[in-house]
Amino acid sequence: MTKIFDQSEILSVLHGFNPWWAGKSYSVPEFKRLAFEPCRDYLENEALKRAILLSGPRRVGKTTILLQVADYFIRSGRAPKSIFYISLDHPMIKLLSMQEILAIYYNSVYAKGKAAVLLLDEIQYSKEWETEIKLLVDHEPHVRMLATGSASVVHREKLAESGVGRWITVPVPTLSFFEFVHIRGEPVPFISETLRPGSLFDAPREELSDLALRFQPLLPTFQQYLLVGGFPETATLENTGLCRRLLREDVVERVLKRDMTALFGVRNINELEKLFIYLCIHSGGIVAHKTCADALGTAPATVANHLSLLEQANLIYRLPPAETGGKKVLRGKNKYYLVDAALRNAVLLRGEEILTNPEEMGVIVETTVHRHLYAYYYRDVPEIVYWRNPVSQKEVDIIVRSPSYLFPFEVKYQENPNLSARSGLVAFCRLESVEKAYWVTKQDKDFGIVTFEGLEDYYGQQTKFLKIPAHILCYLLGQAERLLWKS
Repeated sequence: MTKIFDQSEILSVLHGFNPWWAGKSYSVPEFKRLAFEPCRDYLENEALKRAILLSGPRRVGKTTILLQVADYFIRSGRAPKSIFYISLDHPMIKLLSMQEILAIYYNSVYAKGKAAVLLLDEIQYSKEWETEIKLLVDHEPHVRMLATGSASVVHREKLAESGVGRWITVPVPTLSFFEFVHIRGEPVPFISETLRPGSLFDAPREELSDLALRFQPLLPTFQQYLLVGGFPETATLENTGLCRRLLREDVVERVLKRDMTALFGVRNINELEKLFIYLCIHSGGIVAHKTCADALGTAPATVANHLSLLEQANLIYRLPPAETGGKKVLRGKNKYYLVDAALRNAVLLRGEEILTNPEEMGVIVETTVHRHLYAYYYRDVPEIVYWRNPVSQKEVDIIVRSPSYLFPFEVKYQENPNLSARSGLVAFCRLESVEKAYWVTKQDKDFGIVTFEGLEDYYGQQTKFLKIPAHILCYLLGQAERLLWKS
C-alpha cells in the first residue's frame, strides 16, 4: 500500500461511500432506469457465474443504478456490510489496486469467504482490474459483482483479453423518450404495454388514428426531449440554458479533457475538441477522413484515431455503409451520430429556435431515432448501417439487419414529406426485396400504411411502408426495450 496515507484514512473513505454499514440514513432516486431490473435479476441468479458490466456515457444514471441495487438488497434482508460500493475514480482509491481495497474491506468490515455484493463504479480507473475480476469470478463464486464503465474500452479491448465468458454487458444509453416521459411524471398514453412498432403494420387505419390521438398530448414533451436530451439530471429541468451548460461541463468537457487523457493518453486535446465540434455540426453525416482532416488542418490518420476514441468513450455511434448485391463498399465512408442530440445543442448553443428550423430538426430527430434503434436492437447484435447509391445518390438513413430481419428507416421530419416510388427508401426496398420499411415523419396525419404497385418482398407479398410520427416511434421503441431484457 502507498505510504502517502494509512489504512484508517482509506477506511474513512470506504465508510463514507457506504453509510448503511453504520446504520446511517441514505436516499436513492425513486425512478429506475430500464437497466435496473436485469442487473438485479442477474445478481440474484446464483447459477450465473459472471460479473455484470453497466456501460454507457457519463451522467446517464449508472452510479444511481448501483446505489439502487444496494438499497434493494439491504431492504431484502441482506447484511448491510455485505454490500460494498466503491467509486474507483476517487483520488485516494485510484492509488490502490483492487486487491488492496478488498483486503481492507475483508480485514476491517466484512469477513472474507461469506456472500457479498461488490458494486464497483468507474472500474476502468482501477489498477489491473481485469485480472482481479477474473480471479474473483473464477475462485470466489459467492461474491457477486456489478461494475460500471463510461469508456467502452472496458469491454472491448481488456475484456477481450481476460474477460471472455466472465462478463455480461448491460448497456445504459441516454434516456429513451419513454423513460423521459416517466421520469418527468407526464401523463402516459393508455396503450398496451406490449405494443411494438412492428405490430402496427397490420393495424387497421382506425386503430392508427386512435393511437395518434392518444399520443397528441406528448408532442410538447417530445420537443422538450429533443432540446434537453436523455440525461436524468437535466430531464426535469425547464431551463434549457442551464441544461446546455450542465451537459457541456459534466459530459462533454469531462470526457474530452479528463477521460481522454487519463484512459487513452491523448495529448492534443484541442484537435480532439475540434473534431467533436465538427461531428456536432455534421451529426448523421458521412465523414470522409481526408475531407475532415483538411477542414480541421490535421492528418487523416489523426482523424481516424480520434474517431475511434470518441466512439470508445461513448460520445458517438458509427454507422458503416451497407453492402448490397454482394458489392463491397469503400472504407472510411462511415456516418457518425452523437449518442444524444442534446450534446449537439449544448456544444453549439442551440435553444428553442431550432424547433422552427426544419434542417436543424431533421438532424436532431434522425440522431434521436438512431439512439432508440441502437438500444432496442442491442441484444440481437444486428448490423446497423446506412445505404447510398453512388450513381443516383439516393439513400436510406438507417438500416437494421440480421440474418432473420431487415428493417430500413428513413427520417423525414418535415411538414409535407413525400414518399414516392422514386424515393431512396423505395429504391432500396426494391433492390433488397424488403418486407417492411419505416418512413419516420412529423405530423400525425402521416400515420398509415403505404404500398407501391409492383414492389414485393421475397415471398411475393407487397412491401409495406409504415409512415409513423417520430414521437410515437420513439415512445414505442423505448417501451419495448424493457420487454427485451425480460425475455
